[in-house]
Amino acid sequence: MPQLTKAKEVQSKIQTVKTIIEPFRIKSVEPIYFNTVQERKEILEKACFNPFLIHANDVLIDLLTDSGTSAMSSQQWAGIMQGDESYAGSPSFYHFEETVQRITGMPFIIPTHQGRASEKILFSILGGKGKYFLSNTLFDTTRANIEYTGAEGIDLICDEGKHPTIPAPFKGNINTKALEKKIAELGAENIPLCIITITNNSGGGQPVSMNNIVETKKICQKNNIPLFLDACRFAENAYFIKLREEGYAEVPVSEIVKELFSYADGCTMSAKKDAFANIGGFLAFHDEKLAQQSRNLLIITEGFPTYGGLAGRDLEAIAIGLNEIMDEHYLQYRIRSIEYLTHKLIAAGVPVMQPAGGHAVYIDAKGFLPHIPVSQYPGQALVGAIYVEGGIRSVEIGSLMFGKYDSTGNLIPAPLELVRLAIPRRVYTQSHIDYVAEVIIEVFQNRNSINGLEITEESPMLRHFTAKLKPVNSD
Repeated sequence: MPQLTKAKEVQSKIQTVKTIIEPFRIKSVEPIYFNTVQERKEILEKACFNPFLIHANDVLIDLLTDSGTSAMSSQQWAGIMQGDESYAGSPSFYHFEETVQRITGMPFIIPTHQGRASEKILFSILGGKGKYFLSNTLFDTTRANIEYTGAEGIDLICDEGKHPTIPAPFKGNINTKALEKKIAELGAENIPLCIITITNNSGGGQPVSMNNIVETKKICQKNNIPLFLDACRFAENAYFIKLREEGYAEVPVSEIVKELFSYADGCTMSAKKDAFANIGGFLAFHDEKLAQQSRNLLIITEGFPTYGGLAGRDLEAIAIGLNEIMDEHYLQYRIRSIEYLTHKLIAAGVPVMQPAGGHAVYIDAKGFLPHIPVSQYPGQALVGAIYVEGGIRSVEIGSLMFGKYDSTGNLIPAPLELVRLAIPRRVYTQSHIDYVAEVIIEVFQNRNSINGLEITEESPMLRHFTAKLKPVNSD
């Protein structure tokens, strides 16, 4: 109950604040191409009801992902021009390295071309059959890279995180009691590391509390298990701690970030999220031996250790973006923008993840489409309906993305059936967001006309990227 009360207090404060003002001016624009409902029906059918297969020019508002889709600042574009493209020892790398070291407090920094490349290197070294990686919730590429090695990823989300429409301030937390139990059950020697995703993307973009990270660290230390952070949205998580966790209201975000990383033995990051970059990522370590192993694999798969598959200009853009993301005026705007859309949908009765997450609004597809069984992928059906109605591209985070099959071929559904509306950073204005709300509310009012889907073609891993579907009972 204290957590619920705190969440309501936060929501109440937000509702009394004045109009959201973007803390930037727009200097360059690109066109949106408009199309009709009938045209979008044909486009969706041609794309086999998979938003990943729709051409970007056929999308009006693209909320498929916030990864690599942000608008870079004038300072980042200036850095692009100053980027040094030396194969080895580029000054741009040393600027990047110094920035990541200062923010994370970790001495060994390895650039990669994006987050999943970091994951591929890390889990190739630590994974393998009989190994287990414990987490609050693993995202799709993280889990895939773990499973590709023969290891198993296990999610241990807190109880509050299992109930989308019931507010709680830190629904991204790992269940520490379940963590201790699972370590005892599996054996600490079989667990190469525990990884906390901040914010918890698959769990509705919900934050993790500092206290939860501290408690997790204690458990990991007691069992000699390294603790890593999936730090894609570290600044957004830090701002939630400032807003919601006792004792942090007056602490600068930069100091909260420093404390967050102080409990970690290492981290992976996609710089395509909280660094505003269009490409890039990194691994960071305290362990020199693990860093050296990673560099050896990096050279085989990504490139020399001072560029890691990136151009020098990208390293410059990331370094600048990592500093810009901790601007509290920007973070206030970012979090309030997500809350703004969330509250508009709640007011219309649309079932959404509460409270609002940091980078996206998550619709509860089960609650939105109760007439469609999980085996007919209600989240994917809703994604299609939103696209047809308003040209808005979103993504299913449910049983198409995370579902498995049992030994008889029956679907083992995901814990949650969500549709994510991921808001790119510094890209859309409030009028765009108002339009998104209007479209979703229109779809909600006509929800009984939406039909389920079935898979006609799928790959063995990360099937949601390329799967083909059709309406149930269609020829």
